[in-house]
Amino acid sequence: MSERFGGSFTQQEPIPEAGIEAALAVLRHGRLHRYNTQGDEIAEAAALEEEFAGFTGARYCLGVASGGYAMGCALRAVGVQPGDPVLTNAFTLAPVPGAIAALGGRPVFVEITDDLVLDFDDLAAKAAASGARVLLLSHMRGHSCDMEALMALCTRLGLTVIEDCAHTMGAEWNGVASGRHGLVGCYSTQTYKHMNSGEGGLLVTDDAVMAAKMILLSGSYMLYTRHRAAPAPEVFRDLRLDIPNVSGRMDNLRAAILRPQVALLAERRARWSALYQAMEAGLAATPGLRLIARPVQERHVGSSFQFALPGWEPARIGMLLSRCIARGVELKWFGVEEPVAFTSRYPHWRYAGEQHCPNTDRILAELTDMRLPLTFSVADAALIARIIREEVLITAQAGVVETALAPEIE
Repeated sequence: MSERFGGSFTQQEPIPEAGIEAALAVLRHGRLHRYNTQGDEIAEAAALEEEFAGFTGARYCLGVASGGYAMGCALRAVGVQPGDPVLTNAFTLAPVPGAIAALGGRPVFVEITDDLVLDFDDLAAKAAASGARVLLLSHMRGHSCDMEALMALCTRLGLTVIEDCAHTMGAEWNGVASGRHGLVGCYSTQTYKHMNSGEGGLLVTDDAVMAAKMILLSGSYMLYTRHRAAPAPEVFRDLRLDIPNVSGRMDNLRAAILRPQVALLAERRARWSALYQAMEAGLAATPGLRLIARPVQERHVGSSFQFALPGWEPARIGMLLSRCIARGVELKWFGVEEPVAFTSRYPHWRYAGEQHCPNTDRILAELTDMRLPLTFSVADAALIARIIREEVLITAQAGVVETALAPEIE
């Protein structure tokens, strides 16, 4: 009898007990707003910022309402104006171009390589053609490009880099934390990310003026001195009357839930790496399937897994998805014609205007994706890999007439 996987691809680990107790304490005293403190009390949000700054090695940190807000806040602070072009990966998720469009900016999509990272040649060409001065770099699905080479290129091109680290919290490139190469690093604490507060975001930077602008933008009013991972008060004096309040603060309840999770990030990275490696080992050398190369400089957080099916037509990929889901394995396909749940791609974002990235189109037409929650064991990952391998081998040889695509379950 064929093996079947019975786990859930959307079930996360419970919040640590320390986070539950801290959250209950906040609920009991009722001071959820980050600036509602008593005496010399340190707000949970301020403490979280200080601790996350320490984790990343950044001078300044700001907690906000979501990862999407974090990106928008950074873009506003760097000076993006309505009509300005902003470069970003053609392979990303909707909140990234959404953050650009929300400011009235114009997303300009840059091709990716077969390893799912930014194509530097196309970046240079699109920067010259568009006149863009900002790159919102998406480390999509946890894949990081050569960050030293990218930063050298962006310096030559006159591009300011803001990093979307929603999928790389805790990751490193050559020992440097993801989010620490660009001017600002933006992180998400949405449920499916590496720390879980339902929704939430964090920003880090070493630039005092950027930090002050983002704190004011987030809705600090004149209470910026209550931040601990923040610039000195004099940095705010020449800015405070010119920066609009675009309220998007993190509250103390979410911060309380998150604080114990900061200390767990290194251990979680190791556990995700074990799951990822089990998937790689189980799918290695599978005919018809290509694994995505991971450079030795990259220390990634393997919370999702991607593989390509080179040359497969849509109906055959649909058959594979259907066969896998019948055995309990939920795969996504980035070549899907219509957006489904969380999965969409750049042609679906019509507000960005018609753009053509033929190499990205080819890559996404062959790309499948799967979540690896920490509720899975290494044995689970090995079982999932066996199922996928068996179904790839069967489907590669099958005759395909017409097959409905498997539904995506989120």
